Amino acid sequence: MSKRYNLVFDGSIVEGENIEKVKKNTRTADGALILTNIESVPGKKIVEHFGLVSGSTIRAKHIGRDLMASLKNIIGGELKGYTELLNDSRRQAVDRMIDQAQQLGANAIVNIRFSTSSVAQGAAELYAYGTAVRVE
Repeated sequence: MSKRYNLVFDGSIVEGENIEKVKKNTRTADGALILTNIESVPGKKIVEHFGLVSGSTIRAKHIGRDLMASLKNIIGGELKGYTELLNDSRRQAVDRMIDQAQQLGANAIVNIRFSTSSVAQGAAELYAYGTAVRVE
């Protein structure tokens, strides 16, 4: 299932590659949830504040990825297995944050941040959080 986002970074609006589920329960003109890492949405006014929303996922290392990463450490280069793992984790954490915002009736999430932490040997949490609001 793909999603549609309007991503706002430092004042410029960029259309996301995912399209679909976000239309459900949103109230923007085109049905998309607005996500931004700044405190407001340029050209819009915050009319309702719903508070903190968050999403997280905990992922463990994969033995196959670890083996390939060990080899890459010797010869150098991007650790593509870990890059893919982190991208999937980030996407899942954001999806969970969006679901929580939609349940509150928000049509935007502002001031989005990401955090990571180690929760056990070989496992890490990726945490996404922001402030759910309604903009007009």
